[in-house]
Amino acid sequence: MNQQDSSPSAAAQINQGWAEGGNLIGSVLAGWLLGFLADNWLGTSPWIMIVGILLGSYSGFMRMWHYSKKMEEDPRER
Repeated sequence: MNQQDSSPSAAAQINQGWAEGGNLIGSVLAGWLLGFLADNWLGTSPWIMIVGILLGSYSGFMRMWHYSKKMEEDPRER
């Protein structure tokens, strides 16, 4: 009796978790960098950088939210 498990391996789940965490951090860093560059260009330090960090955080959390919703619908798509 050889039963096939359709769930992903623990290593694949850990890798996906790291990838999603990297997406969150990358979104925040991208918002910070764009805000920092815009502040230096326009001389408005630190206001655009703060807005960039907030928008990057929002973007990262929304990406994680959509990913978690996708996993609730079909956990095999991990």
